[in-house]
Amino acid sequence: MFTGIVEELGEVVRVTATAGDSALVAVRGPLVTADARHGDSIAVNGVCLTVVDVDGGVFTADVMGETLRRSALGALRPGDSVNLERAATLGSRLGGHLVQGHVDGVGEVLGREPAPQWETVRFRLPAHLSRYVVEKGSITVDGVSLTVADVGPDWFAVGLIPTTLKLTTLGGRGVGDPVNLEVDVLAKYVERLLGDRSTGAGPAVAADPASDAAAPRPAESGAVDGAAPTGEVA
Repeated sequence: MFTGIVEELGEVVRVTATAGDSALVAVRGPLVTADARHGDSIAVNGVCLTVVDVDGGVFTADVMGETLRRSALGALRPGDSVNLERAATLGSRLGGHLVQGHVDGVGEVLGREPAPQWETVRFRLPAHLSRYVVEKGSITVDGVSLTVADVGPDWFAVGLIPTTLKLTTLGGRGVGDPVNLEVDVLAKYVERLLGDRSTGAGPAVAADPASDAAAPRPAESGAVDGAAPTGEVA
């Protein structure tokens, strides 16, 4: 888990194609590698990757084809800047919101409106994600936890303060550039729970064999061989 508070702007050192449609990505990040070890998790532009090696401030990670297809990591080239964040610990401050590092879709910068103290940036929102995005809710863009300032049927807008513009990749994103999007996971759980409630689905409850055998059953109940019917797990 992450919090969406970028710790460091890293730099892609190399991208090496591996077996199949996967890749090995090397990223320079002196801060996040200071205590990194094999098997640790580091979010790269919002994508949770597993460290396979650390050497002199550069860590490498395997990126499978599924991740390359479903995120904007497939467009990375040597020299590109990337947002980096180490996995949160139980003692970490939750400065942003709960971020899994599992990208839900790829958006696109639609426009930028500079202001004296901040900048409003509008992004295209994939249709299948629109129901999870609400005004004043949280969304992760390239690994940055942001508050939704405005939202439409196929777009949303955020306000970026000078610190975010300076210390993350969002300050240099131009119109048409792709960005990784992760919606608030709590919204997805709420949707699933409410859907189960409306359809009457719920977790199966195992019957107590002793009490089940003792309980009388009407012939019309439809029970077969003394087994109580159970619901299915959606």
